[in-house]
Order: sequence, then structure tokens, then C-alpha cells
Amino acid sequence: QVQLVESGGGLVQPGGSLRLSCAASGFTSDYYAIGWFRQAPGEAREGVSCISISDGKTYYVDSVKGRFTISRDTAKNTVYLQMNSLKPEDTAVYYCATDCYGGGRYGIHVAESGSWGQGTQVIVSS
Repeated sequence: QVQLVESGGGLVQPGGSLRLSCAASGFTSDYYAIGWFRQAPGEAREGVSCISISDGKTYYVDSVKGRFTISRDTAKNTVYLQMNSLKPEDTAVYYCATDCYGGGRYGIHVAESGSWGQGTQVIVSS
């Protein structure tokens, strides 16, 4: 089993930036991708971005393309989400999860084998 711990959330003004981190421990060789998902109050969880651990290939939902960047540090078993030009509609609890897939019009999802972190709150407000 893989354990995931997110950090880096907080309150930021519109147009500002945050960097989220997702640190993995445990059986870190058991997953092939890690992604970021978010859930705003009263809304369904949405896949935001996903990165392949082996080759670094990345996927984004259209609403964050050009503003968010996902990256990985394999030596630290950590995945980052750099969020720039934040908007109030980016406000949500952000979760990381293993074994994500998809992208484009089909969205980003998590396989049944995936593990989830506990989430970190991001609030974009003036």
C-alpha cells in the first residue's frame, strides 16, 4: 500500500500562485502515475492533472492548461503541482492519487488500484 501526503495549500489572492506537493511512502514502486484531483463544495471530484512516473508524460484538464504544471522528483517520491494565475473557481480541496490515467476530452481518472491522500485546501479569494 502506498501512503500519500499532500501539502502546500492555503489562501491566495486571484492571480497568485501556489505549489502543492504530494509525498509518497510505502510501496512506491507499485504505482505508474500520480495525479491531482480537486473537489469544490457541492461539486463532483474532478481530475486536474496526471503524470507518468516512468517517462514524465503529462496530462491536464482544459481549464488549467497553461496555468498549472505537474512535475515529479523520483528521488524524493514526490509530485508537485505548480499553480499560477489562480482564479476563484480553482478553490477546492486538492487530492493526489496514484494510478491516474486519461486526459483530453475523456477526463482524468483513477484506476481501482489507486491510493488517495487526505487532501489540502486551496482558497482563491481577495
